[in-house]
Amino acid sequence: MGSEERGEMPARRVQRTEGRERLNRARVLETAIRLADEDGIEKLSMRRLGDELGVEAMSLYNHVSNKEDLLNGMIDALYGEIDLPVHDESWKTALRKRSVSVRAVLLRHPWANGLMDSATHAGPSTMRHHDRVLGTFRNGGFSLAMTAHAFSALDSYVYGFAKQEKALPFDSGEEAAAMAHVMLGQLPAGEYPYLHELMAKHVLRPGYSYAEEFAFGLELVLDALERAKDSTAEGKA
Repeated sequence: MGSEERGEMPARRVQRTEGRERLNRARVLETAIRLADEDGIEKLSMRRLGDELGVEAMSLYNHVSNKEDLLNGMIDALYGEIDLPVHDESWKTALRKRSVSVRAVLLRHPWANGLMDSATHAGPSTMRHHDRVLGTFRNGGFSLAMTAHAFSALDSYVYGFAKQEKALPFDSGEEAAAMAHVMLGQLPAGEYPYLHELMAKHVLRPGYSYAEEFAFGLELVLDALERAKDSTAEGKA
């Protein structure tokens, strides 16, 4: 008599049943994010996700409506990882901290860069984030129009820097130095004087880290937004 005839379930089916019983939307999204982090968003499929969770792909539709709903939920979960700006701080301090947090999220989940505002049905974390950022600008004295300009300019810098940073062929200062040494051998000073100077005197300086450029550029953006806000206010005076 087979195990199923004796009322016993094969180990594989028991495992899948247990996995299905424990399954919920939060676990589905968490697992999907982890798979996207590991393999890239392009390799994420409902079948791959189901295999990872130990269930049939069709079981996932009890928790997400479709692939689009899955992606929207993943994006909303990432917005939940961003530190929201605090309104009892100055707008520059609050948005500086928030921008640093956004960059950290994008470095942890590089597949999300370019998708963070693509959700067709934004979730509560996404809406809460956007509303808080808008409120930070408005409470900081920005006009409605200037708030729209400032939000766009700030995020263009943050997302753009994170994308460029992830595309670099090195991760650490030591790797940057090694790459610079290689490039110096391909950059005759007489032919490429400024590239040679940058590599030799800046990238190869002790303790160099490309990540330092983020803070510098962020301050330029924030200072420029402050000047734009003040000039707009003066024009209305």
